[in-house]
Amino acid sequence: MSADNARKLFGTDGIRAVAGEYPLDANTIYACGLALGHSLRKTAAEPKVIVGRDTRASSPWIAAVLAEGLRETGARVESAGVVPTPAVAFLARRHGFQAGVVISASHNPWQDNGIKLFGADGFKLADAVELAMEEEILHHASLSAAPDAATLTPLEDNAAYQADYIQFLLGCVPGLRLKGLRIVADCANGAAAAVAPELFRRLGGDVILLNIAPDGRNINLECGALHPAQVAAEVTVRGADLGLTFDGDADRCMLAGSHNNVINGDAILLMAARDLKDRDLLTGNLVVATTMSNMGLEAALKRSGIRMLRAPVGDRYVLEEMQKNNAALGGEQSGHILLPHLATTGDGLLTALVVLDLIARTNKGIDELTEDLKVYPQVIVNVKVREKRPLEGIPAVAETIRAAEEELKDSGRVVIRYSGTEALARVMIEAESEEAMKRHAEAIAGAIRAKLGA
Repeated sequence: MSADNARKLFGTDGIRAVAGEYPLDANTIYACGLALGHSLRKTAAEPKVIVGRDTRASSPWIAAVLAEGLRETGARVESAGVVPTPAVAFLARRHGFQAGVVISASHNPWQDNGIKLFGADGFKLADAVELAMEEEILHHASLSAAPDAATLTPLEDNAAYQADYIQFLLGCVPGLRLKGLRIVADCANGAAAAVAPELFRRLGGDVILLNIAPDGRNINLECGALHPAQVAAEVTVRGADLGLTFDGDADRCMLAGSHNNVINGDAILLMAARDLKDRDLLTGNLVVATTMSNMGLEAALKRSGIRMLRAPVGDRYVLEEMQKNNAALGGEQSGHILLPHLATTGDGLLTALVVLDLIARTNKGIDELTEDLKVYPQVIVNVKVREKRPLEGIPAVAETIRAAEEELKDSGRVVIRYSGTEALARVMIEAESEEAMKRHAEAIAGAIRAKLGA
């Protein structure tokens, strides 16, 4: 394998691919366990690693193969079972594990899976650390030394870890009770389905749980945070006050108001920023969003005396910008919300509880809390690509982008980027004029498709 392939093992959110195919074939997974174990042995004689997974059919065997690689290096492995990604980050830090591993492909379809790595501090491993592991992973993977997954005993799950995570969530919002609220919560047949029933039972209220029957193949299937219109419609049908919807590994959350309307991460950032500012908890009166966040959010925050910085897309890059500027709040339009005073990584269930706590304390609904957010028309076009060449080096594409930027100027934004986890180019256009928005999005997407289309 080439050095170029080596640098493609880890994307913006770990390793992700079709389960059973490179780089999620058994050899590479086993090699990942070896490389992680050897890395941890540099600072611990007998490192401990905690593993969590989502509900995909492939998650148990991937976890078993990776654990076998870890054990080969002398590491001890414990399993938290099916838990959200942020639960593993929390448990690694709380219980003194040297690392945490999550087997999940987040919002991707069930055929995909992935490996996400956390350090002892509960933060995702730095890019440099992951890249340093890649040479060893590729070396071991080439030896075809992995055991047959079918012969391995699945990891034995410890339910106490799941209970510990639920207790942690409740401790973040002491005193919260949902009495008087009717809520619809869509668990996407994913990791949230394992903890949401007990979590919301303990909070009281009338909580209607949807998609809590995972079968290994229905995770994210026409449900969850990728399809927020589903929970918005259910809120209307069931006469609920609001809706919550999570993605497959429950590290993000989207909301629905009482008027069949979707409330995304931008609106959550606005609510949370104002609340933290009112309580003197918003350090520097600053919020970190991303290049994809709507211009309307920036304007609404400014009216409240709050600055907004933009980071590249990806919660690890939002966190880096937050740490540089000592920011207390950051997040993405997709519903990844970072609250470092509470957790080290984005947590959809925690985000939901923070919003519910705000509603309970202010006695205001989410529609009222976000009513002054004027959203500029925005479109995102995903173009499947066969390769990820620098767009500025393709004259036909670069010229189309320049034409859009020159016409829109201060009345819109153009953001073109490659997905960090899929073979996609994402074309985002935001403009006061919906006609101009659509015209430029179609022109740029067409230029990329013509030159790079899969």
